[in-house]
Amino acid sequence: MNGQFYQNPTFPSNNYTTPPGNISINEVNAQNVPREQSYIENILRLNKGQKVKAYVSYPDSSAWQNKVYEGIIEEAGKDHLIIRDTMNNIWYLIRIIYLNYVEFFDPIVYSHTYSEKTY
Repeated sequence: MNGQFYQNPTFPSNNYTTPPGNISINEVNAQNVPREQSYIENILRLNKGQKVKAYVSYPDSSAWQNKVYEGIIEEAGKDHLIIRDTMNNIWYLIRIIYLNYVEFFDPIVYSHTYSEKTY
C-alpha cells in the first residue's frame, strides 16, 4: 500500500549504559522535561501565602449562585484551591472549575519561563 513513495523512518537503538555511580540517561531526560506552563494552579501555587479574594459561581445552586471567598492561599492543585479565612479561621476547598477569577492584594508572582517574576 505504501509502495515506493514513503519509507517508514528507522531510529537507532539506545544501547548506552552508564558506569556505576554516574547519572543514568533516564535521570538526565527527567531533569530536562519541561514543567507545566502558566496554568491557573501553577500561578496560585507560586502565590501561596498571599491574601486573595476568589470569585466563584455555582451554576446549579440558586442559594450560592455567586460567592466570594477571602483569605490566604494555603494550597492549589490541578482541580482545587484551598483558602483559609483569617477572620474566622475557616478553611475552604474550592473546585477550580467553579473559579471565575482571583483578586490579589499584593503583586502577583508569575513565572511563565520559570524565572520568578512579580507583576
